[in-house]
Amino acid sequence: MNDTLSEALNEQMNFEFYSAHVYLAIAAYCSGESLDGFANFFIVQAEEERFHAMKIYKFLNDRGKRATLAGMDTPDNEYSSILAAFEHAYEHEQAVTKRIYNLSDIAMNDREHATIQFLKWFIDEQVEEESMFDSIINKLKRIDKDSNAFFMLDNEFAQRTFTPPAV
Repeated sequence: MNDTLSEALNEQMNFEFYSAHVYLAIAAYCSGESLDGFANFFIVQAEEERFHAMKIYKFLNDRGKRATLAGMDTPDNEYSSILAAFEHAYEHEQAVTKRIYNLSDIAMNDREHATIQFLKWFIDEQVEEESMFDSIINKLKRIDKDSNAFFMLDNEFAQRTFTPPAV
């Protein structure tokens, strides 16, 4: 693995940690709105992002490269609504997808087959992530002012947990 690819993987690892930070900030917003189920949804999402970051951390180390941690920007902490928070999260996931595609392009150009295989998992994960956020946004738009449906969704999200996938 050349230095350009390992540096790009380090950047992505740090972006995954930043993603966890973004989702914890949204969770705090939800908690502030007394929407504990929605907060739980984003806490679990943050756990997933940390798992993604650590997956890259381990891969770098397994390939004899050093994982290097960097500082991160302050995420948005205020939203006009739960819908706006989910729309922001969806846009964030779309940015992650672009970054993963860029990593894949670098790995393919370098004919770095181990990294190409490694990144396939992330590509599949991003399809799931974008689909999930798109679906939730559509549900939120449909329920609009139906407080019963909104609180049912909040209760559903309160049950969400994170179980790291077998790798």
